Amino acid sequence: MNVHFRRFLAMILAVAVVLLPAVPASAAPPVGYTNPIAGQRADAQIWKHTDGYYYLTATVPEYDRIVLRRATTVQGLSNAGETVIWRKHSSGEMSANIWAPEIHFIDGKWYVYFTAGRADDRFRIRMYVLETPAANPLTGTWTERGRIATPWDTFSLDETTFVHNGVRYLAWAQQEPGISTNSNLYLARMSNPWTITGTPVRLSVPTLSWETRGYAVNEGPAVVVRNGRVFMTYSASATDANYCLGMLTASATANLLSASSWVKSPNPVFASNAATSQYGPGHNSFTVAEDGQSDLIVYHDRSYRDISGDPLNDPNRRTRVQKFYWNADGTPNFGIPIPDGVHPVRLRSHNVPDRYLRHWEYRARLDANVTNLADSQFRIVTGLAGNGSVSLESTNFPGYYLRHRNNEAWVDRNDGTALFRNDASFTRRAGLADAAGVSFESVNFPGRYLRHVDYLLRLEPAPDATARADATFHLE
Repeated sequence: MNVHFRRFLAMILAVAVVLLPAVPASAAPPVGYTNPIAGQRADAQIWKHTDGYYYLTATVPEYDRIVLRRATTVQGLSNAGETVIWRKHSSGEMSANIWAPEIHFIDGKWYVYFTAGRADDRFRIRMYVLETPAANPLTGTWTERGRIATPWDTFSLDETTFVHNGVRYLAWAQQEPGISTNSNLYLARMSNPWTITGTPVRLSVPTLSWETRGYAVNEGPAVVVRNGRVFMTYSASATDANYCLGMLTASATANLLSASSWVKSPNPVFASNAATSQYGPGHNSFTVAEDGQSDLIVYHDRSYRDISGDPLNDPNRRTRVQKFYWNADGTPNFGIPIPDGVHPVRLRSHNVPDRYLRHWEYRARLDANVTNLADSQFRIVTGLAGNGSVSLESTNFPGYYLRHRNNEAWVDRNDGTALFRNDASFTRRAGLADAAGVSFESVNFPGRYLRHVDYLLRLEPAPDATARADATFHLE
């Protein structure tokens, strides 16, 4: 092959790469939500049912009713009509402080678990159950199955139910006589959807510093089973910015009704984050995204730290949803509460599939087992340079963007200059090595792509198969 032909061929290949079509809209990331999902809705729970609908219920600020909405997508819950399925009594039991409803489908019927006080004693909080046989719980007639009886007639709340190894359990929070805490966590078997049986076991007492800020609280249990273990998250401390999630872990083969089977994580697994303006995340539940694979944590928080007066009188807890991941050791990684707006993605390398794009001391590189999850999460937003481009904004450093300088990729703060806007803007293309993936072509250096070289991200041409694979990523 003579030199002139080689130059001609190289020119043709370069033009072909530059003219690659933009990635089609159908190649969107599997999780594409915009938060918050619902304003002024706390203690949120989303149930994904076999009828193709997601069902959302939550505490309303007036504490006077139970509401339910449904949609075929998680995001659709934002605009779905809301139905009141039950209202508080005018007096006596269930006449005040209607809190923390959860909806479950058990043996062909719908059940709503909730807690309530009395108009004449608002904090005489106890646990109750509603039932309907209707296929659509929004239109069903609900029967009050009454109060869930526990060994003590004391403050009790936040019940949830789950089945493990063929046994149905109830987990809840309660104030136990003789223990000077506001609430502890308990677990018991169930003989039917509104009755516990046998002796409950006390799983957790708030003793750690992050569990006892404002109040000594363990409440709001939620369960997910994966990787041979049972994980129970719970909420701790006062319901202001101190509110956070802890976690208990047991082997999937252990006796769950033995307190010794459970190990408490020494630090919160999900907490307030000033950088993302998310405060007091807690009272969570779990569901699965529309792709049937992505695990989602559902929770509430506020967008500000400081509250005037009793946090329970502040109405602005919002329902939020975000994807969580799994560490190499099989434990869940919830990361940090992500910023409001478009949900971030992770960029997995096409040719080194156990590695993800992340920033380390602001340098962009590929790493495996990124336990500081937010380092590997970026929001794909409208490009700073406009003209149909995109920019990749850091999740844990909002206002910082992936940009190139001296052909190296860094995560830097937007300084407002035209140079930065151009350096941080890319044309999103179908993956150079796999159209199901994505590649990012520089706006101000057409024909150059973000690619990894020795696991460091650079801006370079992609003239061969290796380079094209280096410049291809899959969004998760």
